[in-house]
Amino acid sequence: MAAFEIGVASADDIALLGDWAGAEGWNPGLGDGCAFFATDPHGFLVGRLDGEPAACVSVVRYGPDFGFLGLYITRPPLRGQGYGIQLWRAGMARLDGRNVGLDGVVEQQDNYRKSGFRSAWNNIRYEGIPTGDAPAPAGVALVDARTLPFPQLAAYDRRFFPAARDHFLASWIAAPQRTALAAVRDGELRGFAVLRACRAASRIGPLYAESPEVAAALVSALGATTPGEPVAIDVPDIHPEAGRLVEQLGLTPTFETARMYTGPVPRIDHSGLFGITSLELG
Repeated sequence: MAAFEIGVASADDIALLGDWAGAEGWNPGLGDGCAFFATDPHGFLVGRLDGEPAACVSVVRYGPDFGFLGLYITRPPLRGQGYGIQLWRAGMARLDGRNVGLDGVVEQQDNYRKSGFRSAWNNIRYEGIPTGDAPAPAGVALVDARTLPFPQLAAYDRRFFPAARDHFLASWIAAPQRTALAAVRDGELRGFAVLRACRAASRIGPLYAESPEVAAALVSALGATTPGEPVAIDVPDIHPEAGRLVEQLGLTPTFETARMYTGPVPRIDHSGLFGITSLELG
């Protein structure tokens, strides 16, 4: 009988997991692995069958109370043989005692509910080439987010995410092939967005803004860095104004996931959340 062993992924494994996610059609970022690994080097598990990678899951810890599960993949030829559920149990054991979030694809949501997850909202991925030129509102300047004091940026991000994630955010904005913009007025952050190169459409995430006008200006400015090329944004339907905005910019829905939690839905600023950061790490 083939031996199935579960262990912590290596840095090289993280690149392989990105390839698997790409094959699933999830369109991960080209530089995501560096940011992922820096966030929680012990938070990526690989199941090996006779020494060869067969399945994976990410179970990243944020602070003492929150965790996020993603990258739950079994190689297609090995599905239905119990390897995935073994890895799932090992991953959930690592997050035991925490409120756990995930972004679940449609075909797996019933299984996640059986494991104690409850839906909070749906994320709708919109894709396309942004139309028009949306200038920043009066008094708002768009600047390179990497030029801002990092504590200011981290405090702003914390408004929209259930836990502090400084290691992730620092790596996220500094990774190759991405542009990070901040909207600033009177010295205060009014918006923040990151565009990263992906296997298909470049993805914008996160997309935070105090108003649709600021969000539109960020999307327009980021789209201008890759003129004529499509972008994708995972928009939470709990914020209907965000969906209307991206439709006005010419983007159309292509993909859907559900944000789910094992515990109470965390209290975050949904009114400023126009696009989530990542399906894999939240």
